[in-house]
Amino acid sequence: MRLLRGLAGVLLWVVSLLLMLVAVILCVTLILIPLGIPLMGYARRTFTLSLKLMLPRAVTHPVDTADKAMTKRGRKARKRAKKEAAATAKDAGRLGRRGRKRMKQLAKA
Repeated sequence: MRLLRGLAGVLLWVVSLLLMLVAVILCVTLILIPLGIPLMGYARRTFTLSLKLMLPRAVTHPVDTADKAMTKRGRKARKRAKKEAAATAKDAGRLGRRGRKRMKQLAKA
């Protein structure tokens, strides 16, 4: 999939360069400037699209990938916190029983 995206990006890049060349030629002829300027804008948009196709998703959509990563990390942190809380409660109960036994022993002595 990544290879196909890269190939499509390269082909679109070549097309955008050709459009840019035609737009510059149209702008040089003063009569055709009204055609050359919009064509140059279209060439710029296709050029940026071609770069987005060639770059990895994390570079082109940083917010989406960060949201996914933070959601996964949040889930892992919640699970880890639940496990730690259960272990702490278990240890506290064990320490409480030991303390009561120790207090009974000290009271008898």
